[in-house]
Amino acid sequence: GFLPFVIDFTETVHPGAVNHLVIKANNELSESTLPCGTVKDLQNGRRIATPYFDFFNYAGIHRSVFLVTKPKECIIDFDTNYELKGSDAEVRYKIITSQDSSRVVVTLLDAQGYQVQQAEGKENTLSVEQVHLWRVRKAYLYNLKIQIQNENEIVDEYEAKIGIRTIRIDGTKILVNEEPVYLKGFGKHEDFDLLGRAFNYSVAKRDFECMKWTNANCFRTSHYPYAEEWYSFADEEGFLIIDEVPAVGMMRSTRNFAKAGQGGFTAFFQTDTVPQLLKKHCHQVEEMIQRDKNHPSVFAFSLFNEPETTSKEAHDYFAKVFEHARSLDPQKRPLTGALEKNSAPELCQVYMLCDFICLNRYYGWYISGGAEIADAEIKFRDEMDRWAEKRLNVPFIFTEFGTDTLTGQHNLPGIMWSEEYQQEYYDMNFAVFDSYDFVQGELTWNFADFATSEGVMRVNGNKKGVFTRERQPKTSAYVLKKRWETK
Repeated sequence: GFLPFVIDFTETVHPGAVNHLVIKANNELSESTLPCGTVKDLQNGRRIATPYFDFFNYAGIHRSVFLVTKPKECIIDFDTNYELKGSDAEVRYKIITSQDSSRVVVTLLDAQGYQVQQAEGKENTLSVEQVHLWRVRKAYLYNLKIQIQNENEIVDEYEAKIGIRTIRIDGTKILVNEEPVYLKGFGKHEDFDLLGRAFNYSVAKRDFECMKWTNANCFRTSHYPYAEEWYSFADEEGFLIIDEVPAVGMMRSTRNFAKAGQGGFTAFFQTDTVPQLLKKHCHQVEEMIQRDKNHPSVFAFSLFNEPETTSKEAHDYFAKVFEHARSLDPQKRPLTGALEKNSAPELCQVYMLCDFICLNRYYGWYISGGAEIADAEIKFRDEMDRWAEKRLNVPFIFTEFGTDTLTGQHNLPGIMWSEEYQQEYYDMNFAVFDSYDFVQGELTWNFADFATSEGVMRVNGNKKGVFTRERQPKTSAYVLKKRWETK
């Protein structure tokens, strides 16, 4: 329900008449859907969604809807890939059309609209001298114009902004244009008071301004692909994105954040629904990569969030997902997934599939929180030492860490839910991060407070935001801003 779909109703529309297009939306969850969950029947006959995840399961249509007409011979899709050669670059492209077109012309324009290079054919290379690279927080975008021409007539035309940059993992470093980058930023949600998950340009603009103010450079589209407008914003602003498929809830528990590390095992990948789930999982990975592959902001794809990973069945399942994903991306971006506490270095059967490892850890909140925070640091360092002993030589990114914090709740000494404790928690986590040179990023949970299902552990939603749901800063926002000025 998070990626685009297209319906061709050419044969059913009535020209010259009033036509009604009706879309039936269904937000029921199951163990063969992404995200995962179930439904519950109340005694009054009402059905409610019971998600296996900790964010609100909205219903309805939240994304843009377009009515499109196109010629029979049209541009379907395009791929881009880049190679840097000193101060120059090569842009390799592939154009997919609906028919064997007589002539495809591809033109590259600079940011001012001047022609840089032109080539013909469905597959070719554009050579760019003195290239302007797309850089982190310093974006430069070219315009790629694709035309199908028949003699002097333009049969179809499509334009897209592209950023010329390369992505590579080298040992424990993440390289953008062969320069190491330390990831600083947030896990987010498409969630806003009054609007729910509906896209709104003003909200997106506010979010990016807030992230820029904190000196962030990255965010994860937790836990699903966002509306494409978010990616276009990130392209313009020079933000990096870990693009995540909605593979969340694969543990059969809405409270896996609380049960993490308690040794509970759910045989999620040993059930009869796995074949259908795997098929849908691979299909959604394919749709995500197809939609987002040409956005320079997207530097990695995340193929899961906090699943059960300690069984052989889990490894076999995700091995198929990763294999399929690696066959799809023309730019061969790194692949990863976010691991929760049960995915310990001695137990996890999936981490070896990842090009870099993402950890969601809540030492000092769900594990030894409050007065026990000193013990939390000892436990945290113990786990990190065990990861270090494996000598994996890959980057580690913390994709979740944080505390529920009530805005304006002040206590000395700091106690859980207070703004002082949130700062104390961050200070402890940062000290741990900085002790391990293979840690190459920190994406805190969460950018802003967000809605969840009702429950005794949530008071009107999840309050782990650095910003309130209305996008006003908590004290921790200033802590991050100061750290990220020089990190």
